[in-house]
Amino acid sequence: MRLEEFVDPILGKTWGDLGASIKFSGSSVKVGLGYPVDGLANEFQKSLSSFLNTPDLELELVFDRPKDRSFSEVGRVIAVASGKGGVGKSTCAVNVALALEQQGARVGLLDADIYGPSIGMMLGVDDDIRPNIKEEKFFEPVRVKGIRTMSMAFLVNDKTPMVWRGPMASGALQQMLLQTLWGELDYLIVDMPPGTGDIQLTLSQKVAVDGAVIVTTPQDIALQDAIKGIEMFLKVDVPILGIIENMSFHVCEKCGHESHIFGQDGGSHVSNNWDVPLIAQVPLAMEIRAKMDSGESVVKGNSSQYADESFRKAARFIAASLWPKKTASPEISVVED
Repeated sequence: MRLEEFVDPILGKTWGDLGASIKFSGSSVKVGLGYPVDGLANEFQKSLSSFLNTPDLELELVFDRPKDRSFSEVGRVIAVASGKGGVGKSTCAVNVALALEQQGARVGLLDADIYGPSIGMMLGVDDDIRPNIKEEKFFEPVRVKGIRTMSMAFLVNDKTPMVWRGPMASGALQQMLLQTLWGELDYLIVDMPPGTGDIQLTLSQKVAVDGAVIVTTPQDIALQDAIKGIEMFLKVDVPILGIIENMSFHVCEKCGHESHIFGQDGGSHVSNNWDVPLIAQVPLAMEIRAKMDSGESVVKGNSSQYADESFRKAARFIAASLWPKKTASPEISVVED
């Protein structure tokens, strides 16, 4: 069998169709994939050894970073959105960003919720931290936990309400988005405000948004608003990368029983009806709430398998979904020993 016929475990398509770069050297092979690969080598090596019937195969996986740019030095822009508030959108945005960084990507996180910024607290940024100003008009992003961040919370104190009309909020978003010195990023995660208003339209008009992720709970009222969010992004030609169903179930800490407090299979129904992947089901867990309130990371600490893996899975799928589709044949080369 040829390696370009190997089916990618995340995307379900062959590496030949995806355009993976494959270089053989004796019993070693170097494979370039279009998504972050840290932590995948052992799993993929077993699958490839079996696929090629080569037990002594030596595999090197590399991340072929996006070469085209959405704007400036930013590779891919991903909006994390919800139709209504209170579904855990910011929690998902923060942990997806941290998971991508842990998997080997260069990641930025923009808090576009002008009226209710929260990523500063979720990342454990001190209230008195302010971004440095360059040339009297550019912000240097605040670096925390390996990612670069920008938020209205870094510009005002936590007791100051943003009593602004829509145009002022949109202007603030443009300034944080376009006047922040992000540097070279593979992915910029944008934590959107809830709903379908000015901020969403401004983002889609000012930069090329590569895709949106919709966060919902299984509850019917949340699902109704999630559908509105899907429709809104489709109207402005932003692809929907997937749905994250947050608070999907609760696992009893004593007996392990799963309870579906907010309903069951709601995300699956929307996924099936709208042909959008359901990419993760995040549990309703006290540890997630506690870690976000204290500025700790779910994916970088000692979290339960349910919580940790759900965010890692979502991050991996989101990045893989943005792998550029190539029309040319995959690059395959053989180096003689």
